[in-house]
Amino acid sequence: MSPSTPPPSKSPSHSLSVRMFDQLAQETADSPGVTRASFGPGEAFAHQLAASVARDLGLAVTVDIAGNQYMTWAGRDRSAPRIIVGSHMDSVRHGGNYDGAAGVVAGLSAIADLQAQGFAPACDIVVMAIRAEELVWFPTPYCGSRMAFGLLDPSEYDSVTRSDTGRSLADHMRDEGCDPDALRAGARPLDPATIRHFIEVHIEQGVTLDMQDIPVGVVNGIRGNLRYRHGRITGKYAHAGALAREYRHDAVLAGAEFVQVLERKWDDLTAQGDDFVATMGEFWTNPDMHGMTKVPGCVQFTMDLRSLSNDVLMQVDAYLRDMAQAIGDRRRVTIDMGAYTNAPPRNHRPCPCCAV
Repeated sequence: MSPSTPPPSKSPSHSLSVRMFDQLAQETADSPGVTRASFGPGEAFAHQLAASVARDLGLAVTVDIAGNQYMTWAGRDRSAPRIIVGSHMDSVRHGGNYDGAAGVVAGLSAIADLQAQGFAPACDIVVMAIRAEELVWFPTPYCGSRMAFGLLDPSEYDSVTRSDTGRSLADHMRDEGCDPDALRAGARPLDPATIRHFIEVHIEQGVTLDMQDIPVGVVNGIRGNLRYRHGRITGKYAHAGALAREYRHDAVLAGAEFVQVLERKWDDLTAQGDDFVATMGEFWTNPDMHGMTKVPGCVQFTMDLRSLSNDVLMQVDAYLRDMAQAIGDRRRVTIDMGAYTNAPPRNHRPCPCCAV
């Protein structure tokens, strides 16, 4: 491009997305990233920003009793099943600005471009901003979307507490003007029969597309998971210099062996062509008890196992429990993986409308 050539014009979606991401980054900054706690001020700001942009585009904005937000571009046939585009607006601590929010920004940006082209949708197009997706805040998966469909266990509104405040999900929801009591009683704000398609645009959370210089990928499967939040290895504290090896109940060494067993199982599954990934995201000794000159008596850990096959996940669970028993017996400790939550995988099924 020569110096005299004017730059290409920016589409409405470009300026809209830049503005939204800049505002989100500025208002929810928490170095080295952003923090938008579920049912907290950062998430609330993100929803308010999306609502403001949606109203500027002429969309109708409504919020259900779970706090999920719907920004609707009316179609010619208001009774037809809707197309919903969206994602969550909360983040993990110090998370990425685009994770989740990109799906909402993409929906609003697409509508801005379609409006600029004079497009008139046949059915309603709805941009949905979902509440409380990130499990780090409330330890129950897909909280906001499950509430939208009336699928959250009624007991969880009071039993599930936010990790930073210790207050219940119901309490935080009431702070944001939601109605956990109606949901607990069986209300279902979102009816699946009213949805034709749901589309979620999301950043790549790995590096595969980036490394292969592929700009966009279409997901053909979503890994299911087993998540263990309360793993514990219990041994005995002892003096590091005085106690001989044969008398030790070392929780850290038992944990290290357990991690190696997990990785070897991962190697075996990969070699036989099974999809599987594993993460022990937290692995720690108690700072109130540990010390350089102590044999560690306790290790706590979390574990996240994922696969496109739920059978593989359950096989790994059974194998690890057997190995935990064997390692524990040999090292004179107890390895308790604890209870898990299971989100089954979702694999691609042909679309009945277009057979793809």
